[in-house]
Amino acid sequence: MALKSCARLAASQLFKGSRRTLASAQAMTVRDALNQAMDEEIKRDDRVFLLGEEVAQYDGAYKVSKGLWKKYGDDRIIDTPITEMGFTGLAVGAAFAGLRPICEFMTFNFSMQAIDQMINSAAKTYYMSAGRVCCPIVFRGANGAAAGVAAQHSQDFSAWFAHCPGLKVIAPYSSEDAKGLLKAAIRDDNPGEFSNFCV
Repeated sequence: MALKSCARLAASQLFKGSRRTLASAQAMTVRDALNQAMDEEIKRDDRVFLLGEEVAQYDGAYKVSKGLWKKYGDDRIIDTPITEMGFTGLAVGAAFAGLRPICEFMTFNFSMQAIDQMINSAAKTYYMSAGRVCCPIVFRGANGAAAGVAAQHSQDFSAWFAHCPGLKVIAPYSSEDAKGLLKAAIRDDNPGEFSNFCV
């Protein structure tokens, strides 16, 4: 049996007895899945907001936040200056105060500018308090190699972040994973580093 036939058979067994069929499943890009996840969570919970460089009026460097600023306005979709240390500190403080920020880095290479806030403030506080001091924040952005962005924008820090106590590292493979895992990360009280390969 050909590999394609095996995959189709496995998928049909997975959806057997369900209203959902292969024909009704929608194809979706990772970019669209991330956008839908953020849109749904911002709509669902007034505490959720997005901040980062070019996430509002420009719709994000990779267009992941497309349309969100027009829908939710300046209070929920916040463009920041080019100061990762500053806006990450602001987001961590907001999380400690009970909000649920999505702190977006244009690429995770720039997160190194904010490593103290991410690790020592968000992740380790949650870890050292045994989860009693929550920091419900998602650090999100593009990660890894991409065409034409040079070495400064092409590193993958996922393995390094995975060794930091208190920080969940999420690196989805498919659009389905991206949407579901981002929604779960936003709802989680634990800080999460959510990286997707350049979309």
